[in-house]
Amino acid sequence: MVITSAEGAWVTDVTGRRYLDLLAGYSALNFGHRHPALVAAAVDQLGRVTLTSRAFHHDLLGAFCRELAQLTGTEMVLPMNTGAEAVESAIKTARLWAHRVKGVPEGTAEIVVAEGNFHGRTTTIVSFSTDEVARAGFGPFTPGFIVVPYGDLDALRAAMTSRTAAVLLEPVQGEAGVLVPPPGYLAGVRAACDDAGALMIADEIQSGLARTGELLALDHDDVRADLYTLGKALGGGILPVSAVVGRHAVLGVLRPGEHGSTFGGNPLACAVGRAVIALLASGEFQSRSRELGAYLHTRLRTLVEHGVAQVTGRGLWAGVHIAPGGPTGRMAAEALMARGVLCKENMPRHCASLPR
Repeated sequence: MVITSAEGAWVTDVTGRRYLDLLAGYSALNFGHRHPALVAAAVDQLGRVTLTSRAFHHDLLGAFCRELAQLTGTEMVLPMNTGAEAVESAIKTARLWAHRVKGVPEGTAEIVVAEGNFHGRTTTIVSFSTDEVARAGFGPFTPGFIVVPYGDLDALRAAMTSRTAAVLLEPVQGEAGVLVPPPGYLAGVRAACDDAGALMIADEIQSGLARTGELLALDHDDVRADLYTLGKALGGGILPVSAVVGRHAVLGVLRPGEHGSTFGGNPLACAVGRAVIALLASGEFQSRSRELGAYLHTRLRTLVEHGVAQVTGRGLWAGVHIAPGGPTGRMAAEALMARGVLCKENMPRHCASLPR
């Protein structure tokens, strides 16, 4: 299909047929297509200034950083563009922190990650992917990452040493099948990081900003990370906007000239980002995600044992795991498209299971 226009939760193709968009740009469209407040913010800023060098300040950068820090309950904001850039920035920051604060010898810091992860597609990030399709042919890979099973606290603790700079994980694993970890796992990760003197980095690029019914998916477990990576919905589906947010004691290790971005924190991005923050500050979208998500999951669970093995996820984010012997995910997605509903299959190589 080829989309020509969109509004709210609906898209229209070149033939004039409308579809309900359940993929939502992988969370980039948490507010729907062309939300009026976000479009208005972009249009207004287009008539003012869209880009300045980071050698200079502009009149929206400070306000954007302050408001995003206040919204997320953090102390410092590093604006970037794409989600992968935010993750790369968090990795660089964690290594620098390990060398300068924890005292790990330079070049030896390690980051513990989870199997089934998806954090982006740069060379460093695919270095610790367990999806061979994402990795094959792209080596040599970046060292310094230890991979453990998602949801397994014993394996996580066993992997942590005096060289561990951080644990990087998704509070809900998206590409692995929208997997929610076992109860107590995320709190256990926080405790393990505290015990090892390591950072906890939460990749909330897909799970954050109201998608799961809370501002951040970690909020469901009342857990706080040292760093969060944000993206996708932060740009309101209008342009790429991402950020690393967290404690000043961590992000503050970066010195002038050690990291930067041509477009990160540009005036247009800040204008749209501030409008996104205002929508989230109202709490409306978190509430709608909880209420509509409860209905969605209740209805989907009626399919279990009727061709569906399990339904996973939180809020308005759901993964439907088809029972063995049923159609492939691709076949199910195409059948839904024929009925005017858009979603996407996850390839079997991405899917995983959690410890019971």
